[in-house]
Amino acid sequence: MRIGFVGLGNLGSKLAGSLLRNGVDLVVRDLDEAVVRSFIERGATSAASPKELAERCDVVITCLPSPATCAEVMEAADGVLAGLDRGKLWLEMSTTDESEVRRLATLASERGAMPIECPVSGGCHRAATGNISIFCGGTREAFDLALPILAMMGRKILHTGPLGSASILKVVTNYLASVNLVSIGEAFAVAHQCGIDLTTAYEAIHISSGTSFVHETEGQVILNGSYDIGFTLDLVQKDMSLFMDLAERAELPLEVAPVVLEMFNDAATRYGSRALSPRVVQRYEDAVGAEFRAPGFPAELIDDEPEQPGYEVVIDPG
Repeated sequence: MRIGFVGLGNLGSKLAGSLLRNGVDLVVRDLDEAVVRSFIERGATSAASPKELAERCDVVITCLPSPATCAEVMEAADGVLAGLDRGKLWLEMSTTDESEVRRLATLASERGAMPIECPVSGGCHRAATGNISIFCGGTREAFDLALPILAMMGRKILHTGPLGSASILKVVTNYLASVNLVSIGEAFAVAHQCGIDLTTAYEAIHISSGTSFVHETEGQVILNGSYDIGFTLDLVQKDMSLFMDLAERAELPLEVAPVVLEMFNDAATRYGSRALSPRVVQRYEDAVGAEFRAPGFPAELIDDEPEQPGYEVVIDPG
């Protein structure tokens, strides 16, 4: 089986790297020629266009930064759809809009290909070790075909239901992570202003009911000062907007999300939209005139559960 991977950004390059480690015959495509060369040096081949990649491969994976970019890559004259035909499998691993993934899935199905959405959650550091979680929306047949491929890239794999369900849940979980991130900044600010050592504050939160995945990971790079999680403010703005769009379509008024989005918009204005997303906490540092730092915390996130053989289907769709 030959697998094509389109989109070698911060996340995609790590997912594609897991496929290479597992001996996959991999074809890659990205606008960044340097990252493409790095994959060729490790044994992959490249394609001149998304269409060529789809023509050459049995499975096509897309992992792109926005719904608009995905639509362009799929629907251009030399896009993925032009190269898909019967019997091929398309895995959409981008964080995208559920209605958009359904629309593109219909177009792929019309060409005889089988679509499934597979967004991931857990951070780039876990994607790098094959320890990331994967949500899968699509038919049972598509899920069964995709599972051996997904097991090379992730450990906890959840079948969420029909197409669109995984994209909804991915947006929901990203929203919660964003809310948690700004709340951590506020908590550090109050602890600092009350004279609490921030190493002690981190550990107190860590062992208490106040802890979370975001605190235990992003909290560390905030206290280090690198803010480096490989995720940027513009991506949070995109994900937050997708969440608010879901609520609007559901005719559900939101109270927390608009406030949190405004905080990220303000951070993007201050520090630039391509600044690392934990820099939203820098707003509090600016407000109190002090940096929230503590010794002994890493500059980059390190996976505390390194790659192991096997995977876990969290919910078997039966």
